[in-house]
Amino acid sequence: MLSSTAKNLYWMGRYLQRAKSTARLIEATQRMALQSRGEEAAGVAAMFGMEDEFRQTQQQGGRLASLIDFLVLDESNPSSIVSSIAAARSNAREERNNITVDVWESLNGLWLELSTRLRSDRATLDRGALIETVKKQAVMIFGAAQVTLLRDEAYNFLQLGAFLERGDNTARILDVKFHLLRPDGNPHTDKPDYFAWSEVLACIGAVRTYRRIYRSALDPMKVAELMMLRRDVPRSVHHCLWMVDLSMRELADTYGTKGEADRLAGELHARLRYARVDQIFDIGLAKFLGGVRDDIATLSDEIGRQFLLD
Repeated sequence: MLSSTAKNLYWMGRYLQRAKSTARLIEATQRMALQSRGEEAAGVAAMFGMEDEFRQTQQQGGRLASLIDFLVLDESNPSSIVSSIAAARSNAREERNNITVDVWESLNGLWLELSTRLRSDRATLDRGALIETVKKQAVMIFGAAQVTLLRDEAYNFLQLGAFLERGDNTARILDVKFHLLRPDGNPHTDKPDYFAWSEVLACIGAVRTYRRIYRSALDPMKVAELMMLRRDVPRSVHHCLWMVDLSMRELADTYGTKGEADRLAGELHARLRYARVDQIFDIGLAKFLGGVRDDIATLSDEIGRQFLLD
């Protein structure tokens, strides 16, 4: 496969996952803003590492409203939903022969719908409906990929990008949200805020999943365990790095060679597979997640050098 083809599919997966994660995060943040101290805008901007950029675009007052426009509609922000969908669609258009009609039509339809809405009067634009549309359509696109794509290199590069992005997003959400609620990093508390911790889980769509697994009141340490270490939770860091490692092994079998990216993927997966939540908190959650995020960034760079000629 040409490196340009691999690159388009890899970034198509990353951009689609970024748009989906951003939509879910904003939805949870809006709900939390109804009953909290108004710190959500700064916290969410911190998850994307864009505090300075957000501050420069922010209008007087309405901080959360400014954040939503910045992360949803701002075409100058490369991580906004609109920019991510446009970039994913551009990548997909280049690879029409490597994706199915179902995947292309679902993604192109989402882009056309967003374009139509953005051409309307921004003052009357229903941002909540737009976010809900992105969330549902992104699920449809990934669903179409799962049931129609040939399990070849194209599929593996798409998966590699999507799960690397998802794992990084989950680690960022847990790091920022956990330390906003527990600034001292201590997971033990007699009276955790039920609604606040529910919204942390809602960021990865795992409120009901938590209840099925633990069948107990919300506990910060168990929330962290679910988001980091449960391989059976599709948006956990462990599950994402397992899928990244699996995709790397499939590509190694296809090409008959391995490189530094393969070693890093296996090492990262093993770290999450054998970690224990109590040991992580002994080390420090922020330190552990910071190390994971740094290594995900390093792995992304190595994938670029090994496959994408970056």
